[in-house]
Amino acid sequence: MNTAKNAANSTDKMRNIGPKSAAWLRQVGLRTREDLAGVGTVEAFMRVKRAGFKPTLNLLYAIEGALQDCHWQEVSDERRAELIAATEAAIALLPPPRYRPPAGPVTTTQIAEETMEMPSLLDEPAERD
Repeated sequence: MNTAKNAANSTDKMRNIGPKSAAWLRQVGLRTREDLAGVGTVEAFMRVKRAGFKPTLNLLYAIEGALQDCHWQEVSDERRAELIAATEAAIALLPPPRYRPPAGPVTTTQIAEETMEMPSLLDEPAERD
């Protein structure tokens, strides 16, 4: 394989893909544009998520924009909705996290503060018996 061609085609050099995103994609085996196109936007995002990283929707849009060769903000609202629906469906199929109890209801406890008057240095001292 041509090393110069692979370097120019790597995820490091793709539009919308920053250093952190490129590192995540490399770690899940997606090193080139062809790798990304082969698995698709949602599967690439899910591989990153399943690897334990915390990707946001910006990564989803960035991958789609990279594959369409446009800025991620130019991805149409309709396509974004499709991507979100497909990603949510894929996330729903993930097993629950291990070694963590399921999240319970959140409660808030308020503690009433008692105000205590602090003596001032200018107050006259109390008489002692």
